[in-house]
Amino acid sequence: MSVREGVTPGYEQTFLPDEEKRKNLRLIASRDGRNGSVTINQDVNLYAALLEHGEEIAHVVPAGRHAWLQVARGSVEINGHHLEAGDGAAVSNESKLLVTGKEKAEVLLFDLG
Repeated sequence: MSVREGVTPGYEQTFLPDEEKRKNLRLIASRDGRNGSVTINQDVNLYAALLEHGEEIAHVVPAGRHAWLQVARGSVEINGHHLEAGDGAAVSNESKLLVTGKEKAEVLLFDLG
């Protein structure tokens, strides 16, 4: 882990329509600001997704990285584990995440270095 001191604080905001997040992991924040995401000074790719009952999204976790899934609303299953609104799951040593909506849900997925 490298620590950078003296980084100038910044502020960004953007609007991402729900259509871009429906049944899709939409990148909303990243170190390099790619694909219209906001820029953050951390080794993280932050995704948002909206799911209906029975809809699935998958995410490949590159070797050496970890993930955190936060359920903002609704309920989902992640690799067979049930989560409700407010629940989070730390994920290590998994190469793929499969998230299934159990009811209308909104999730945040942090892909962490």
